[in-house]
Amino acid sequence: MRFSKSAQKLRASAIRELMKLAADPTIISFAGGMPNNDLFPVQAIDEIYAGLSDSAKKTAFQYGPTEGFPALKESLKEYLRSRGLPVDTNKLLITTGAQQAMNLLAKVFIDEGDKVICEFPSFVGSLEAFNSYGAQNVGIPLDDEGINIAALREALAKGELPKLLYLIPYFQNPAGTIYSSKRKQEIIDLLKEFPDLILLEDDPYGELWFNEEDVPLTVPMKAITQDSSQICYVGSFAKILGPGFRIGYMLVPDEVYNKCELAKQSQDACTSTYTQVLADAYLRNNALKPYLEWLRPIYKRRAEIMLNALEVNMPKEVVWTTPKGGFFIWATLPEYMDADDVFQIAVKKGAAFVVGRAFDPEAKKNNAIRLAFSHTAENRIEEGIKIVADAVKQLLK
Repeated sequence: MRFSKSAQKLRASAIRELMKLAADPTIISFAGGMPNNDLFPVQAIDEIYAGLSDSAKKTAFQYGPTEGFPALKESLKEYLRSRGLPVDTNKLLITTGAQQAMNLLAKVFIDEGDKVICEFPSFVGSLEAFNSYGAQNVGIPLDDEGINIAALREALAKGELPKLLYLIPYFQNPAGTIYSSKRKQEIIDLLKEFPDLILLEDDPYGELWFNEEDVPLTVPMKAITQDSSQICYVGSFAKILGPGFRIGYMLVPDEVYNKCELAKQSQDACTSTYTQVLADAYLRNNALKPYLEWLRPIYKRRAEIMLNALEVNMPKEVVWTTPKGGFFIWATLPEYMDADDVFQIAVKKGAAFVVGRAFDPEAKKNNAIRLAFSHTAENRIEEGIKIVADAVKQLLK
């Protein structure tokens, strides 16, 4: 078969392959970075649909505009405005999940061989989108405040300026870290020095903070800077309503919006009107705020259970992050250890996770694991962590 160059660059997602394990009730899975099914606002959505007029229901069954269902765009703008985002000086494009937003942005910016600077570790879905268009992904390590600014400056000074800087500043996937206010300002200042550099600010988890004192850290960089023309902000309903809605969005400058809208026309014509109608009603009914207030303590409790289980069971040679929100803990193993070996032992005993290589922009380093606490039932987290810890202990030198 004479496949295209872009098709030849596609690789199977480690997460998608492991998601199959989440459906196996005998496996305690920390692999899927997704909400637990029991946490979805099913009753609220049932009531919303039942309360729609026949006209609204018929609209929901129909095609919609490529740029998004107009009513949802308006209600979503109000929500984003409440978070300080510049909705009046940028344009909003509804996408079929945040993954499509990343794919569209990759499509309109990346040429074969272009460099994209990412965090190490970084979100596998975006790495795959960049890779599919021929990008050379360059990983810059994270520290306690975010991407290492000295290493980032060094990378920007080498050779041709990268096309994109891709960051997940709020409860990062997979590391669970959040950027400090100082580090965000350093990034904003850096953009002024490199006016041709575009920042992709990916924010699917920013509303899932554990403690109110950390809320100021969740304010997006696109909301902080006076000139946001270099920042493409991407968000999603996946973690704050349901992944099955497949609703993401980008808030971007006019020029980027125009290109991405054209690119979306050739991909899927429009995002599901059915789910957009429901999401719009959900926002207009002011259902999001109480749902998040109910949800945050649940994720906080699950994170605490996992952190305690790691402290009790994991050997001292392993270190891990302490998230202040989101879904994930990133555990780093000794340098000589291969996460694939740990996985093979653990899965035979009944626990699964995602290996670190999946999150390496260069797909090399594999001495870390991502542990998601969001999907696993609370009463199984400790048992699963003990299985993973025992697998690590077997491989210690």
